[in-house]
Amino acid sequence: MGKKEKSSRKGKHGREPSGEAFSGKTIRGIVDVTRSGMAYIIAEGQQKDILVRKEHLGTALDGDEVMVEVRRGGKSGNREEGRVASILKRKRSEFTGRLKKSLNFAFMIPDTEGIPDIYIPLNAVQTARDGDKVLARIVSWGDKTKKPEGEVTFVFDEAQVNDTAMKGILVENGFPLSFPQQVLDDADGLGEGIAPGEMEHRKDFRNVFTITIDPADARDFDDAISIRQLKTGLIEIGVHIADVSHYVTPGSALDGEAYKRATSVYLADRVLPMLPERISNELCSLRPHEDKRCFSVVFQVTPQAEIKQHWTGRTLIHSNHRFTYEEVQEVVERQEGLFSREILLLNGISQTLRAERFRKGAINFSSQEIRFLLDENAVPIGISIKENKEAHQLIEELMLLANKTVASDIARIKFNKLPVPFPYRIHDAPDPEKLANFAGFVRKFGYSIDLTTAKTISQSFNEMLRKASGKPEQNLLETLGIRTMAKAIYSTENIGHYGLGFPYYCHFTSPIRRFPDILVHRILAQCLENNPVPDRELEKKCRHCSEMERQAMGAERAANKYKQVEYMRQHIGDDFDGVISGVAFFGFWVETNDTKCEGMVSVNTLSDTFEYNEKEYALVGQWSGKKYRMGDKVRIKVASANLDKRQMDYILVNEETPPAKTAIPREKKRKN
Repeated sequence: MGKKEKSSRKGKHGREPSGEAFSGKTIRGIVDVTRSGMAYIIAEGQQKDILVRKEHLGTALDGDEVMVEVRRGGKSGNREEGRVASILKRKRSEFTGRLKKSLNFAFMIPDTEGIPDIYIPLNAVQTARDGDKVLARIVSWGDKTKKPEGEVTFVFDEAQVNDTAMKGILVENGFPLSFPQQVLDDADGLGEGIAPGEMEHRKDFRNVFTITIDPADARDFDDAISIRQLKTGLIEIGVHIADVSHYVTPGSALDGEAYKRATSVYLADRVLPMLPERISNELCSLRPHEDKRCFSVVFQVTPQAEIKQHWTGRTLIHSNHRFTYEEVQEVVERQEGLFSREILLLNGISQTLRAERFRKGAINFSSQEIRFLLDENAVPIGISIKENKEAHQLIEELMLLANKTVASDIARIKFNKLPVPFPYRIHDAPDPEKLANFAGFVRKFGYSIDLTTAKTISQSFNEMLRKASGKPEQNLLETLGIRTMAKAIYSTENIGHYGLGFPYYCHFTSPIRRFPDILVHRILAQCLENNPVPDRELEKKCRHCSEMERQAMGAERAANKYKQVEYMRQHIGDDFDGVISGVAFFGFWVETNDTKCEGMVSVNTLSDTFEYNEKEYALVGQWSGKKYRMGDKVRIKVASANLDKRQMDYILVNEETPPAKTAIPREKKRKN
């Protein structure tokens, strides 16, 4: 279509009339905006996402739920095109930015790209001054001809650089910085006492030996383990989970806010909780020497970890001692210490469960986690790698067992001859093409992935991870391996959990920090009372919780990157050993071995002209033939570290810096 013909079809407001270009058929979906400004609408039942060009987005933003009108007969390749007809739900209403203030009005320039300036009436700027960094909530979105209107809800103290940065990251990812007053008031009004008759519905475990095992800096303890020897020779192990659903009831302000957040967010220097501290750190925290309400799964097992029977229900417990992971690990390694008999027995059973799980086809997903040592101003002065030791595995295996058991039990229950709607945690099998590419990549390191069956895949995957442990390529292989796999999500449509090798799985063990666990507790309680009440909105809730989990992970990655850049600012000019972790036509990324800090080496700093070879994940020197491939070991020098952009620039040690050059992308080279 030529320019003249296209412009003649536009209506009064520059839009193409619906009757001509668009079919009137509308589809509901979620907006996914690309860097170019174009968007794709992700809609259920659509084999391919619907393309929406920038001029047809209206005021829709990334993550918004919209109705999109499909273009009549218009496709981009084999993909349908459309335009946003209406916005059903905004993903975000709060944004950070700089306030510009005049005598008569003010506006905020958002930090987020693609967001128009927000008009702020002078009576809505609070105490903010011209140039302040603020948080603004949009109260009226306007349209293409009128800027959105908002109000300042928070003024950042930029003297607290770290605090401002972390709060900005939380807001960018759609998480509120504070709880509504009604939610706080409701939490403060909750009582601790056991109501008369309540014990008729709970088993009393207060006289059974019980402990908690958590990180040293943890303040909310939502799981506890009990153990006792039975006269039958069996061992009783109880997995006790804080009964959050007793306090957070459907339809309450607490319930609404918990659902909105869906998860706690763990950043390098803070936690943004899903629930107010009155609940997470007091009422539902299984602190030692306090009676606490729980939902429990209690197993009777042999010393060889064979499960003979189990019971599930509401309980009252009393923790005897609070352990840290480090304290338990010391008992495991020394084979002695406080409550060593109980801990060693629990550890032996957990290790047996773990070995059996891997034997049956579970994949040993383990990515290296970094931990920051912070000074009094939250500035990182050291970075260490968190190790997954037997103390962590002790808790992990018992939690997996409880989650699997609850999901399996619910799956057998029928309501009107149909399965009870339930929020399963599902994980699909990996895409065969991605898996084949990954298998080809790991061969370059001397490893192999047997793609014959699901079992051989998991066994060879685990063997690769075992052999790579402690080597420079370990983190790269773990990261790429995880990317090869599908993402685990919540859904009422159960397909099993591929990575764990479980046909039924759910999240039951962390209701203080995950909303799906609260949903599981509520449905489990209904089933135990033989009165399941199907939730017709459950799949929608599952999608929301999966999305908020993704947002939380994004916030955590951004915060870690900020801290890494902040740390490397102290090491400008220093040399580090690293591994090439990614390659593009304009350069390659290097992850340092010791600190896992990733930075970019630009082709402009290399002494040759480089071409990007996509099949080899490599840059190839045009004159020298030198190759820089993913996984190659290199030594770099830190050239710069930009906190605002959260990025670092490296240069290779012993590389001369030539005049500015750029790589020659294959397609561009062919055109010339």
